[in-house]
Amino acid sequence: MHFKRALSTALVAAGGLVTLTSCSSSKVSGMGFPKGVSSVNDTSLPLWQGAWITAGVVGVFTAILILWPVFRHRKKKDGPEFPKQTRYNIPTEVAYTLIPFLIVAVLFYFTARDESRVTKISAPGVVSHVIDVNAIQWSWQFTYQDAPSHPTITGTPAQRPTLVLPQGERVRFNLTSSDVDHGFWIPAFMIQMQNLPGVTNHLEFTANKLGEFPGRCNILCGRDHSLMLFTVKVVTPAEYQSYITSLKVA
Repeated sequence: MHFKRALSTALVAAGGLVTLTSCSSSKVSGMGFPKGVSSVNDTSLPLWQGAWITAGVVGVFTAILILWPVFRHRKKKDGPEFPKQTRYNIPTEVAYTLIPFLIVAVLFYFTARDESRVTKISAPGVVSHVIDVNAIQWSWQFTYQDAPSHPTITGTPAQRPTLVLPQGERVRFNLTSSDVDHGFWIPAFMIQMQNLPGVTNHLEFTANKLGEFPGRCNILCGRDHSLMLFTVKVVTPAEYQSYITSLKVA
């Protein structure tokens, strides 16, 4: 009887989880991240929300399982000294083994699916712009392949560089490092990828919202790691072309 009640509760919780995670992201809090800032957000934000909702449902259900015997089966004044002892309960053991496995399997599936979408690289000629991002101790170099002369913007710990991006146009980034491991991280865009010495990683996304957003290295890379900052500035396509032209002249 107790197993049936527990199973019923689990099914109700699972039903609630499915209902909550099926809601559109516009109806659920961003839970610390802005919405609609980049193409990565469109993919990663529902996964982020679903993971938190799943954790909440599991946490509440676990708390119920803990508190139920605490209050329901506490020792009565006139009752026996010890409750009935049970060595094992196969259905219950199967349930608390199978349910966590299913939860992890579902989360793994959606994580792998969304990761493949985020890291997918388009065929040559599909992307509108290509920018090389080279990490150095302790700043960044941005080389714009749009310009024939391939101008490079180099920052310093005292003068953070600005990465200018066109709104609504897909950009490919070639990520490299001149010395040690670094992490190209734009928190608002929900994106991070490593810059590794001797290896070129590739990343693509579209910036959808005008404005300025902080970027930083998120891998401990040495003495001035905390100063390895940059600014992402998203402008209109026309402003971006003007910027590229100014780099050609400079």
